[in-house]
Amino acid sequence: MTHLITGGARSGKSRYAESLALAHPGPVCYLATAELRGGDAEFAARVEHHRRRRPAEWSLAEAGRGLADELCHRDVAGGLLLIDCLGMWLMRFFDEDGGFDAAGFEQECAALLAALERARGEVLLVSNEIGWGVVSASAQTRCFVDELGRLNQQAAAVCRRVTLVACGLPLVLKGEA
Repeated sequence: MTHLITGGARSGKSRYAESLALAHPGPVCYLATAELRGGDAEFAARVEHHRRRRPAEWSLAEAGRGLADELCHRDVAGGLLLIDCLGMWLMRFFDEDGGFDAAGFEQECAALLAALERARGEVLLVSNEIGWGVVSASAQTRCFVDELGRLNQQAAAVCRRVTLVACGLPLVLKGEA
């Protein structure tokens, strides 16, 4: 089963996904998508916080742009893949100067959606809902918000379950509770 878990910053979406993974009886693989860039100590601390929360028995894979390939490689019947998160994965297609590799992202996005449809094990996808606020004056930020919104819609269309997490509370939008 595929399950998209989305919500705002600090909504509890990762913790909710982790609680589902902890309850899974089979092997769990955490696919981390964040890329540390430019000595951002605050972001590095966030990544470290996520690392410390993960149980030692979970396997870990660092997914780059080729998230679909990593998903296919790690997917096993009876297993669970926790992908955290789609927003950080999307960031890999933006360069330091704000350029966006639209063609590369479109190709990898199509591959990811196809891989989700073929998954043999359970897949939990964590993503961000960021388009609910003021429209940014920055073209790069608007591009990111637009692309993540489209990615979330496409992922929701192929996932059997979609859950929105707000204030630490899950609200099932699609599929059985």
